[in-house]
Amino acid sequence: MATLLRMPEVAAGATEAVLSDWLVDENASFTTGQPIAVIETDKAVVEIEAETDAVLLRRLAEGGASVEVGSPMALIGDESEKNSDLDRILAELGAGSPREAPPPVRHEVPAVPLPVASAVPPAAQKDGRLFITPIARKILADAGLRAEDVQGTGPNGRILRRDVERAVATSREQAAPSPAPEPAVATGESAQPARASQAAAAPGLDFEEIPHSRLRRAIAGRLTASKQTIPHFYLRRTARIDALLALRSQLNDVSPCRISVNDLVLRAVAIAHVEVPDANVIWTEQGMRRFESVDIGVAIASERGLVTPVLRGVQNAAPSAVARQVGTYVRQANDGKLRQSDLEGGSISVTNLGMFGVDEFAAIINPPQSAILAVGAGKAVPVVAGGAVEVGTVMSLVLSVDHRAIDGALAAKWMAALVTSIEEPLRLLA
Repeated sequence: MATLLRMPEVAAGATEAVLSDWLVDENASFTTGQPIAVIETDKAVVEIEAETDAVLLRRLAEGGASVEVGSPMALIGDESEKNSDLDRILAELGAGSPREAPPPVRHEVPAVPLPVASAVPPAAQKDGRLFITPIARKILADAGLRAEDVQGTGPNGRILRRDVERAVATSREQAAPSPAPEPAVATGESAQPARASQAAAAPGLDFEEIPHSRLRRAIAGRLTASKQTIPHFYLRRTARIDALLALRSQLNDVSPCRISVNDLVLRAVAIAHVEVPDANVIWTEQGMRRFESVDIGVAIASERGLVTPVLRGVQNAAPSAVARQVGTYVRQANDGKLRQSDLEGGSISVTNLGMFGVDEFAAIINPPQSAILAVGAGKAVPVVAGGAVEVGTVMSLVLSVDHRAIDGALAAKWMAALVTSIEEPLRLLA
């Protein structure tokens, strides 16, 4: 019997997601557990697997479309229904015409004063009410626009997100002041800066504007909120890593997978959390949440964007197990196969730019975690050992800390435990 395949809630609290791509053609059959579509959320790109054997009778949304959670994406059924009247079946299931969203839900929308005149035609109305999606209504409210001044392009004139974004862009263009005429200046070199400034701001010059992806928007929003709401403070230490590099070389001689310096740093972070358990916490409005397991996020600059999947139980993991899981996450991130659950949890993240030759940097905390460790490159520098100067390899470490959850003394104690674990790397094998 034909049924509707609906957009799942792949991220907690999400109201919509992007149907990035179909992996099955119309009239093609698929089996239970087979990936049939790729869904892009604010945090990741995930594959949707079939829950039963069936045939994709008709797509109701195409690749690249934003689909509300719970709305139909496709009509599925069995082989005998391929030549059925699909329009009639869709009508009986309440899905409307092909490739359209389901019947609109009515929402009362209060009038919001429009700061500037809008050139957008008014939306369709019925009985004084508007058809509008929840996300579109929120964007309108944030922009201070009236729903009555937006033309809906969805079924029955329903206002969709793209309609609101178009209206907001139009409003901003109308609100932008006209460029002031170029002031008269004396001839000579003094005129060049004024002309250069005008040229830099003038439209139509050579540049490429790349639209933001949902992942990039999500990263920007999350990190902006982090800096605005989390009171960051920073601790800086250096650690000598000659012994760590020697241990890594020995491990790679026998390890089934290649172990990196960052893998050993992740183990050192876990050891520090075990020795200073009060740092394995996050701040919540209800209270301090302290964890038994040491779960650590690792920043991965994938081909699709920056993601921070979380390693579980690192306090009990051998360096080779850490390296194996990080490698798996890198492949999944590049292929867009990270799950939402892979990106959730943990109290701290590790980000490493040492492979790019960066000596030192400070990172922004990834909420709701309470800290992030920024790892720089190992450099050969003069060091004092036993009263004598010698050449040693030193690595810079910068810890960004949420002062609500961890105070300065506790963070300093944790950093001391971390440096000890790095400089005495046999601890990482315990």
